[in-house]
Amino acid sequence: MSEPLIVVVDDEAPTREMIGDYIRMNGYEVELCDGGASFRQLLDRRTPDLVVLDLNMPGEDGLSIVRFLKGETQIPVVMLTATASLVDRVVGLELGADDYLAKPCELRELLARIRSVIRRSTATAAASAALPEEPRPRVRFGTKWLDLEAQLLCDDDGQAVQLVHSEFSLLKAFAENPRRVLTRERLLDLASARDTDAFDRAIDVRITRIRKKIEPDPQHPTVIRTVRGSGYVFSPTG
Repeated sequence: MSEPLIVVVDDEAPTREMIGDYIRMNGYEVELCDGGASFRQLLDRRTPDLVVLDLNMPGEDGLSIVRFLKGETQIPVVMLTATASLVDRVVGLELGADDYLAKPCELRELLARIRSVIRRSTATAAASAALPEEPRPRVRFGTKWLDLEAQLLCDDDGQAVQLVHSEFSLLKAFAENPRRVLTRERLLDLASARDTDAFDRAIDVRITRIRKKIEPDPQHPTVIRTVRGSGYVFSPTG
């Protein structure tokens, strides 16, 4: 079996070379790109198993690349943000990035994040392929089904709908607490959010994204309803 291919996209040569050397030293194949243009050229030749992507770059920035990757591919993305600002973290996650790390980063932590995202991505892909032959317990969420074991959101034809890990954590929390009003604080606890500050402020936006995937009419949600002044409630029958 070939080594997983990790692509590091960063306009700062010392940073991308240091990260590339460390990842390569730990058993991965590595390609280095100095920006969006060279990265897109590489995509014409190869499909990475994961992309480590700088957020702030001249020319095409990281946000544009994440938007493209998550709209056209299933390639996992770990964002590197120049600051630990809330806006950077939330925007990256809401565009579909699988994880993020502030720069300058601790290389051991970056490697751990890469391994975790690849494991999760591999398990999801395997479960998606096996889904038609191995039915699993599922929870109905409006127009979709949530497979709790495979961590997949599927339509009625069994086709998987793109779902980032934090979105699954929220859906799982609702599935385990139907018809109960859940405050944002309670959702943080149930979803085991790693970064409570960023996640708490992003819950409303993330639920809006979820509604677009599951609600018959996202503008008038009936499956995950807002309880004004309290939080949210999952109504299994809408």
